[in-house]
Amino acid sequence: MPTISDTVTTTDGTCPVTLAVPDGQGSWPAVIMYPDAGGTRPALVDMAVELAGLGYVVLVPDVYYRSGDWEPFQMETVFSDKGERERLFSMIASVTPDVMEADARAFFDYLAARPEVAGQTFGTTGYCMGGRTSLTVAGRVPERVAAAMSFHGGGLATDDASSPHLLADRMRAAVYVGGAQDDPSFTPEQAELLDKALTEAGVKHVIEWYSAAHGFAVPDNAPYDEAAAKRHWAAMKDFFAAHLPR
Repeated sequence: MPTISDTVTTTDGTCPVTLAVPDGQGSWPAVIMYPDAGGTRPALVDMAVELAGLGYVVLVPDVYYRSGDWEPFQMETVFSDKGERERLFSMIASVTPDVMEADARAFFDYLAARPEVAGQTFGTTGYCMGGRTSLTVAGRVPERVAAAMSFHGGGLATDDASSPHLLADRMRAAVYVGGAQDDPSFTPEQAELLDKALTEAGVKHVIEWYSAAHGFAVPDNAPYDEAAAKRHWAAMKDFFAAHLPR
């Protein structure tokens, strides 16, 4: 699967993106794949290529582009290194819901103008903080999102005023959430709150639990779990096939 390195002009500057495109001629539905806290890196690009193999144009954005030419994190040690952990959390905090929305609007316009892309509505998927971004974008840019997925996403249903579950009544997308076991960032109680909000809003949704730790789907994460990752690929294949127009 070919990849394209490009940039997207946003309200705050220029965001580097990687685009993975299916083999062959034609146009395909498009998906934004939001990275986990570690940001865009080879592991995420490889995942985009795998999703492109299922018949989707996949855009992976550098969500930290406002930080300039930032030094990549070493995912095996970032949480045990005090300085790197503090740098990571500072960059995470910079990706606010307003930033998520503004960038997503630029990404969707970019995708809609690409000759490889079919349609005017899109899929979103994401990991860890990217899972929260996926649902936030589905609620804040509802007219552009047909299917939104989150894997080991955190902060999906909290007391925070920006919690994605509070956007349920604005969502038009079908929603899939794959939660990790024993994950303090997404507990059974939070899942129940999210389920209630989505149900009351009439949002088609699935919330499932994976017998694996937070971070299970991304290969360079220490908690990566091969069986859970394989299951997540099957879920993504089925969910996007059902809800993202071809």
